[in-house]
Amino acid sequence: MSFSQTNTWTQSEEDVLLEDIATVVSELIVYNDDHNTFDWVIQSLVEICKHSVEQAEQLSLLVHYKGKATVKTAPISILKPMKDALCDRGLNAVIESIKV
Repeated sequence: MSFSQTNTWTQSEEDVLLEDIATVVSELIVYNDDHNTFDWVIQSLVEICKHSVEQAEQLSLLVHYKGKATVKTAPISILKPMKDALCDRGLNAVIESIKV
């Protein structure tokens, strides 16, 4: 009987840990700079993040006027290659994880 209680407690602990992991959201953020053109940022967001041209235009305006914009929200495993590709193109991009 004590084995069953231990097993139940362990299962509950694992559920809590999995729930904590599931509530972490990662965001790909692009920062403004003085080097990249609007066209280059738009093209990069379309090709790398798979945004529509209209969405990429709106995001580039947010980056320009607000100084930064969240361009994608997804698990970090999906965002990491996107961040690397944006940085390879000369954009200033970072991944931030926030707990919701």
